[in-house]
Amino acid sequence: MRILLVASAFNSLTQRVYAELTDAGHELDTVCGGGDDAVREAVRRHRPELVVAPMLTTAIPEDVWSRHVCLVVHPGPPGDRGPSALDWAIDGGARRWGVTVLQADAEMDAGDIWATVPFTVPEAGKSDVYRNEAADAAVAAVGLAVHRFASGSHKPSRPEDCGARPVWRPYLRQERRRIDWAADSTDTVLRKLRAADSRPGVLDELLGAQWYLHGGEREDAPRPPGTPGAPGDIVAQRAGAVCRVTRDGAVWIPRLRPRRVPGGPATFKLPAVYALGARLPASVPEVPAPLEQPAEGIAGWSDIRYEEQGDAGFLWFSFPGGAMSTDHCRRLLSAYRHALSRPTRVLVFGSRRDFFSNGIHLAVIEAADDPGAESWANIVAMDDLVEAVLRTTDRLVVSALGGNAAAGGVMLALAADEVWCRDGAVLNPHYRLMGLYGSEFWTYTLPRRVGREAAERMMCEALPLSSPAAARAGLVDRLLPVPAAEFAAEAVRTAARLARTPELDARVAAKAAARARDEAAKPLAEYRAAELAVMRRQFTGPDEPYHALRRAFVRT
Repeated sequence: MRILLVASAFNSLTQRVYAELTDAGHELDTVCGGGDDAVREAVRRHRPELVVAPMLTTAIPEDVWSRHVCLVVHPGPPGDRGPSALDWAIDGGARRWGVTVLQADAEMDAGDIWATVPFTVPEAGKSDVYRNEAADAAVAAVGLAVHRFASGSHKPSRPEDCGARPVWRPYLRQERRRIDWAADSTDTVLRKLRAADSRPGVLDELLGAQWYLHGGEREDAPRPPGTPGAPGDIVAQRAGAVCRVTRDGAVWIPRLRPRRVPGGPATFKLPAVYALGARLPASVPEVPAPLEQPAEGIAGWSDIRYEEQGDAGFLWFSFPGGAMSTDHCRRLLSAYRHALSRPTRVLVFGSRRDFFSNGIHLAVIEAADDPGAESWANIVAMDDLVEAVLRTTDRLVVSALGGNAAAGGVMLALAADEVWCRDGAVLNPHYRLMGLYGSEFWTYTLPRRVGREAAERMMCEALPLSSPAAARAGLVDRLLPVPAAEFAAEAVRTAARLARTPELDARVAAKAAARARDEAAKPLAEYRAAELAVMRRQFTGPDEPYHALRRAFVRT
């Protein structure tokens, strides 16, 4: 069918719905933002048989929904209404939730129901749940609704027919989100932080200023009796995050965003330690977590962790928003080198769930005194990491994508011998939307995977690929069709089987020989130098589009 996607932004869910409906053979057009007139123009241009809205912050114009069937994805079960559905679910500790596809009507979230799919809510941040469990349910519900519409015989149900009592929940305001550090338990603090992790954050007073707190991780290591620090105090820092005391424990807060000054520029999220800068007392200690979980106890939260099972090693990492700063890249490279020192036959590196990587950290770059210089430092550190993976010839290396990847993050994954991907992840193997040529050895790894013509097309079209489409194109070697919560365990089982295969030694020897042949034909240093020569011009040229595109992306 001809389907028009209407969305307030081409976010992760919109991209996934776009990719999945494209895979199903539908003819799609999209309109993102632009207001009512843009929607009307898109309808006139595309003449859709159906309108699907995966993500909206404003209503579809009445003259559109009254003439066309418009299906709106609502991240709540039947009867749930309001703009903060998933926020309320996580804040309230819901264990089961759902996604409902409704027909647009005069009353928000009150139209006929075309499909609804339930899901289990994990202990994770809202944006993580939205990209994974909620997205899985949304894609299933959209697919079912589109199929039912195409049949021409399905009659949608009214909300009351589903036995659901309508519940209107207003926008979840800061008054409700506010943390009482002296009274709230660690569980309560985590729910509040996770319900607001990406947007809007939790407004709080900290070190003499107002900040939005973004994200929250439990500190499981017990605090010895008499440890200084009252509830709300910062008592430690680790990997750019700060640890704050709660009534009965402590939590790590990865990112902060300063409250916007009236009339001032938009603010954006940064690693907490970076955001606080000189405000953070020198007395707050850096408390690194061991790379490997100690056998005798609890190490506490960390964004990079290494573990082993038999002949397989696993280097797990998770960076907020998938962005990798210069520091992230250097620490991950150090951890990768540690993993190479271990006597394993297979090394898996990746994300247990959610983002694998989206490449360089645009927010840290934007906040730097010299964004061009920080861009350069970041891409060099990223290239160092990718090159280390490419030059690993003594074992089989697997990249495990528990979630989405984009730009340099895709190229990091392609440096491995095999790419395993959760069925449900979305890949964006391009740089063009940020005005960049790209590096991370993409001119070597992408053509060898998909061919030169397909590589150039991917870079030019700049379209998202579903994980099955990426597998068909040659970007992904193995799809793991499991829920997000089960991805890591499935990757561990699969790697353990691979490490036991008798032909593995021959595969490793063959890949070492292939790397030597490729190096003789054209050294990796030549690919790197050619890519970075273009990137240096784009980073340092004051009129390069990268700077305006980066600024708009970070500050939106």
